[in-house]
Amino acid sequence: MDLEFGRGLRPPKRDSWKTTLLLAYQSLGVVYGDLSISPLYVYKSTFAEDIQHSETNEEIFGVLSFVFWTLTLIPLIKYVSIVLRADDNGEGGTFALYSLICRHANVSLLPNRQIADEELSTYKLERPPDTTDKSRIKAWLEKHRKLRVALLISANDTGSEAMFADLGHFSYSAIQLAFTCLVYPALILAYMGQAAYLSKHHDFYSSSQVGFYIAVPDRIRWPVLVLAILASVVGSQAIISGTFSIINQSQSLSCFPRVKVVHTSEKIHGQIYIPEINWLLMILCIAVAVGFRDTKHMGNASGLAVITVMLVTTFLTSLVIVLCWHRPPILALAFLLFFGSIEALYFSASLIKFLEGAWLPILLALILMSVMLIWHYTTIKKYEFDLHNKVTLEWLLALGDKLGMVRVPGIGLVYTDLTSGVPANFSRFVTNLPAFHRVLVFVCVKAVPVPHVLPAERYLVGRVGPPGHRSYRCIVRYGYRDVHQDVDSFEAELVESLAAFVRMDASFRCSEASPSLLMEREEQEMLEMDQQQGERRLTVVALRDRGGCYDLQHSAASSAAVEEEMRMRATSSASAAANNSKQVRFFIDSHVASPEDKRVAEELEALEAAREAGTAFILGHSHVQCKPGSSLFKRMAVDVGYNFLSRNCRGPDVALRVPPASLLEVGMVYVL
Repeated sequence: MDLEFGRGLRPPKRDSWKTTLLLAYQSLGVVYGDLSISPLYVYKSTFAEDIQHSETNEEIFGVLSFVFWTLTLIPLIKYVSIVLRADDNGEGGTFALYSLICRHANVSLLPNRQIADEELSTYKLERPPDTTDKSRIKAWLEKHRKLRVALLISANDTGSEAMFADLGHFSYSAIQLAFTCLVYPALILAYMGQAAYLSKHHDFYSSSQVGFYIAVPDRIRWPVLVLAILASVVGSQAIISGTFSIINQSQSLSCFPRVKVVHTSEKIHGQIYIPEINWLLMILCIAVAVGFRDTKHMGNASGLAVITVMLVTTFLTSLVIVLCWHRPPILALAFLLFFGSIEALYFSASLIKFLEGAWLPILLALILMSVMLIWHYTTIKKYEFDLHNKVTLEWLLALGDKLGMVRVPGIGLVYTDLTSGVPANFSRFVTNLPAFHRVLVFVCVKAVPVPHVLPAERYLVGRVGPPGHRSYRCIVRYGYRDVHQDVDSFEAELVESLAAFVRMDASFRCSEASPSLLMEREEQEMLEMDQQQGERRLTVVALRDRGGCYDLQHSAASSAAVEEEMRMRATSSASAAANNSKQVRFFIDSHVASPEDKRVAEELEALEAAREAGTAFILGHSHVQCKPGSSLFKRMAVDVGYNFLSRNCRGPDVALRVPPASLLEVGMVYVL
């Protein structure tokens, strides 16, 4: 493994005990902030109206027993012992479960999927040793599209539990240590202390006074109140950060309109801020507080939302047990029935409180689900429209001869969701304005069902047409928790990846010295060109360290060094030469006299000249409308709902951070 480029491919080191203790301490506020403030309102909500405090104390001890077994069965056994192990490369939450299921079963609804995505280092698969037949559950999920849609929406729409969702910010050992050694004992002691006090004191004016503060001595009641308010503020941060995370992940999977995402830390990955969502949360919080004016109704609303997330997590984890861990289905069924039956009882009890506040999370979930369904459905239909209306490179080349196509200086970046073919927006562009840039790059920025894509594996680069046409395709892959680059960094890395690909392509051609290997490669390329409509296979290109300057001009390497490098590659094994390398380790000298090296030098010179001339970003400006005769429901969803969201949310040029001076928009009408 190359030390320079393989640094990110090494398995993560096990945290030391000092690091684990520090992470466990930090998780107390972030992960357990919401759970730790539950003693403030549990007894008060329980004895608000429905249950009366009697002299026998049966109600007090009954509630204590209920709380004890709930904390023991759900957080301790289910989450700490089982669910936290279902991590996706260290990431947790319902998205992690959905990502694991998508990699082990063909249930993903993401467009432009490729076989090359399965070669990512973070695309881990745990295959059974001797099993080749599909399980019935896997075949059932893959057969019914409605189930796959429900699976995606449930992963997006449920939010996330702090303990599981914040797994990526800490570690399994830290969260497990903090809960088992501190949070769980402290909560049990707090509830036991309240129960002991209430069992000895019955002189309350009403049952509504049964709560946390009644057991606090008068001298320290106000300091405890201030401390409780501060603890509630800390606990709310887990909900706010979880909301930001779920919205960011939803839009990366084309399930939510594009919103502004601000990364608040350059060192800590995953700390984000979404202004629009933050304002919306503030308005909702004020509206709920003013509208309900009662912690009982707020507790009913919060309880239904939390138990719904637990139910969805239980269902997804049972699928992970069968599809990803390859355990017997009876084990997954036992997990589903045991924990699902307990949570179903809680869910039914919450539904009884529908008119007393539980209606709020249902209403918000319906609104959010409608937005996600409309956006995802229309996005998929637009991709299918592009896929059906794309043209081949042969058509573009033939059109150039007829129209007298002109190549202007510079680099043209044509953004598209397609991974092959020429998109319809570009064909529309050249038919109306028969000119495009001397270096043309079809760029596809796509999400893959993994949390992170290593920088060394982010770019897939290939040619579109013959080398003299100077047309390329670059597929940029991001995970659902990755930070997208700014336009300057992206443009620089894109040009570097093209230059690295040119050198790499020349290296492969020169290293394939044997005729049999050359014939085998040509046959493979012809097969892949047939599958991709005239395009050659794509190559993973790893870039050098960004700390240094990457010079596209002729390097100072001597021809002897180049020849030595070629000789070393020519003596490598056939299998190593056939596979796509992920390192760029040599330079082409301008004084090398071979025709292949001259062609590479000319191509790099053309790329350098185009970069100095400037870069233009070509994007489609789309308008969506339904076909004549479409149903009223479809017209309302697409013509009204989607167009309203697209007009009032960030456009693709803003989301991709394209400078307005370099933007070329091509109008497109999608008739769905």
